[in-house]
Amino acid sequence: MSEELKSTFETLEAWREGRKLRIEISQLVKDFPNEEKFRLTDQMIRASRAVTANIAEGYGRYHFQENIQFCRQARGSVYELLDHLYTCLDENYISEDRFFYFKGRVTMVIRIINGYIQYLIKKKQSNSPHSPHSPHSPKKNER
Repeated sequence: MSEELKSTFETLEAWREGRKLRIEISQLVKDFPNEEKFRLTDQMIRASRAVTANIAEGYGRYHFQENIQFCRQARGSVYELLDHLYTCLDENYISEDRFFYFKGRVTMVIRIINGYIQYLIKKKQSNSPHSPHSPHSPKKNER
C-alpha cells in the first residue's frame, strides 16, 4: 500500500503547522483586555481556526482545483492573522519581540501553504484528462 493512500489531512505539514499556530494564537489572546473579547480576540481565533479548517476541507474535496482553492482561502486567513498582529502591536497588546516571533510563525505557515499549493498545481497538471482529479488516489501505474 502506498504512503499516499495512508495520508490524511493530519499528515500534511501545512495543517500541522497551522494547528500549532492556532494553538499559539489561542494562548496569546487570553492576555488581551476584556473589551477585545468580541472584537480582535474573536477575529484572531476565527482566522486561526479557518486556516486548519480550510486545509482539511480542501483535502476532503478529492479534486485538485477545489483543494487548491481551499488552500488559497487558508493562506488568506494567515494573512488576515498577520494584519491582526499588527493591530495587537499598534494597540500595545503585544511587545515588538512577541510580534516578530508571531510574524515569523505566520510567514513560515504561508511558505508551507504556498509549497502545498504548488505541489497540487503540479499534480493537477500531470494528471491525464481521463484520470480522476484526486490528490489522494494513485495514478493507474501506481495501483
